[in-house]
Formats: sequence, structure tokens, C-alpha cells
Amino acid sequence: MTPAEAARLIIGHLLPGPAERRPLRDALDTVLAEDVASPIDLPPWDNSAMDGYAVRSADLSEAGDTELAVIETVPAGQFPSKALGALQATRIFTGAPLPQGADTVIRQEDTAPASNGKVTIRNRRDAKKNVRRRGEDIRKDALVLAAGTPLGPAQLGVLASIAHDRPLVHRTPRVAFMGSGDEIVDLDRRDDILAGRKIATSNSYTLDALIRRSNAAPVNLGVARDSKESLREHLRGARGCDLLVTTAGVSVGEHDLVRDVLQESGGELKLWRIAMRPGAPVGFGVMSDVPWIGLPGNPVSTMVTFELFVRPAIRRLQGHALPFRRIVTVTLREPITLGPKLRHYLRAIVEGGEARLTGPQGSGILTSMALANALLIVPADMPSVPAGATLEALILDDPRHVAEPPF
Repeated sequence: MTPAEAARLIIGHLLPGPAERRPLRDALDTVLAEDVASPIDLPPWDNSAMDGYAVRSADLSEAGDTELAVIETVPAGQFPSKALGALQATRIFTGAPLPQGADTVIRQEDTAPASNGKVTIRNRRDAKKNVRRRGEDIRKDALVLAAGTPLGPAQLGVLASIAHDRPLVHRTPRVAFMGSGDEIVDLDRRDDILAGRKIATSNSYTLDALIRRSNAAPVNLGVARDSKESLREHLRGARGCDLLVTTAGVSVGEHDLVRDVLQESGGELKLWRIAMRPGAPVGFGVMSDVPWIGLPGNPVSTMVTFELFVRPAIRRLQGHALPFRRIVTVTLREPITLGPKLRHYLRAIVEGGEARLTGPQGSGILTSMALANALLIVPADMPSVPAGATLEALILDDPRHVAEPPF
């Protein structure tokens, strides 16, 4: 299966999570599960966009100054009590409702106070300007935000402006994750790690961070031993979660037992191996009604396959209509020679439309990911690529997304 085919298969078996109402302050980075219409016009009345004087444009002199009588002062938060007549003005402040009859706000720097409660208009450049009309932003009963809209700071502000204080949003997915291997230990075994007797479970910390960065809730199931009993015990902790992600144990070695345990537990295997490097041994299935994605154990392979398959799956569970990052076209700054005829995802730095590799590209060299801001995509039919060639790259942390896997 190609990476794009595998991504479509995974996404096709997932649905957005159940919806819940949340306080608006707790809804950042969630996705709306319903259309929201406005119960009011916004602004609710014509109001001033400037500190100055509300006037009738018909009273302004075409040449020279205009002297008007000031009939009242209206600060923001109060309403005018008098309508404007001929040669009258109201002292007004930003956001205050316009008095009846006014169609202009003259900024205060274009005025001068006169005696006996009057004001002199020095410049008529703002005739029929500086007025925010009722409903110019939002009309009553109009659709404000559609279902499927991600809620960022601006969207939360819009909902607040129409007093929509508990939006219906898709629940934050709970993503269980675990590693496996007799050689893998957590950092409480620091002495064994530093002595070279054991290997740190770096994937656990990477996955926890990747899941959090994807705005999901991580559930750490720990590290299982290389036995079916230990795997079953750890996997039971995924019950009630929305997605299960495992690392290691998905290849073809005699200790790679995750597939066997999945099938023996009544799980359904839908995908096994993808034509790519790094990260060919990727599995997908369902275990006890929980979707499962099995990632390879090498640290770089884990991160690359998370980006291509797990992160879009999480976005799908969150209700996003656009689960995949886009790709961009880049120019290669250095020649590349590759091995097997597989689609390669190389760790790269993209700057100014040009790409260069971060260094050695082994699947165990985690620093190649730490230095990268992109995955450079080399098609399977290009075993060598000259400098100056045009390739595509997936920019890590790119906020723009697309509906279909472009990789």
C-alpha cells in the first residue's frame, strides 16, 4: 500500500468523536459540532468609530469652518437622549450609539472648541464616515460559524460577541499509547540507561508530546515486556479511549507480538506494511472497538509515521474537515542517493524555498528530527536526485491543511 492509500484507509474508518457543550473559555482548539446563528445584529446599533462629534453632513460647509451647537455628550456605554437638528452636534466617544439624525462623526483633531457650548469643524474630510452601521458585521439569524469550524481566538471572540457562551464541540480525543520491548525502560532506571544495560523509552516522551501538540489527551500505558501476557495487560488500559497507538512489536521478528495479540484478542487487522522508508511496518486495525495504529519502534520512524498517519487520525476524531498537512514545492540544494526503491521521507530544513538534509538519515538518529522543520518527499522512482531538482516537502507545524493526503 502507498502512504496515501494507507492514510485514506485509516481516515475512512474513523468518525468525529461525540459532542459536548463547553464553557467558551475551555473551547480553544476544539471543533464546532453545530451551526451557530446570531440572535442579534452586531453592532446592535449605529455607533461611532472615533472620538469626536456626531453631526449631519448636510450642515458641513464646503469651504471654511462650520460652527455647531453641542447639545449633549455621549460616552461609550450610554445612549443619546436627543436627536440632532440643524447646525447641532453631539460630543461622542468610540463605541457610543449615534444620535438620531447623525450620519457623520468628525474626529476630534479636526475640531476646535468654541465659546458658549459650540464646536468649530475645521475639516469636512470625514463627511459620512466613521460610523459603524447596525448589523454591518453580523445580521440577526445569519449563520455565524458553521459546524466543522476550528475554534481559534478570533472564533471564540465572535461567539462571545453574540453571547454564545457554551458551544457544542467535538470532545477532545483520548489517545492511549505504549511501547514494548524487554530492553526498553523508563527514566526511573537512569543508572541502567547510562551504563548501557537498557535503552530509554524516548518514544514515550515523544508520543506524549506529539499527542499533546495535536490537541488530544494522552493516556500513557507504559512499556510492555516481550510477552503476550504483558502486552495484553497493558493493552487493557486502552479501553474507553478513542485511539490506541503502539510503538515497536509490529515488524517480523520473533519478539514482534503485537499483531498476534491483536488478532488473538478478536481484533480486526486492516493494514500491515506500507511502501515507504522510514516506517514500512505500520499496522492499523480495531481492538475491542478502539481503533489501533501500530508504529515502528525506531525513534525517527515513530515520528515520521505519527505525522503521516496518527496526527490526521486525531484531527479526524476532533471533527476537522481538513486532516492532512499540505505539501510545498522546494528546490534541492544538494544531491541525494538512496537505496531501495521506496518512497522516502527525509528529514530536512526548508528555507526560502530551498531544502537541505539535516545530516545522516538513519531511522535511529533522532537528532535528524530535532533539527528538521520538514519532511522531504522523494518518490520511489528517483533512487538519486541531483542538486537543483524540484521535490515536494511536508512542512512540520504548518497550520494549513488539506482534505486529501498529498504525500
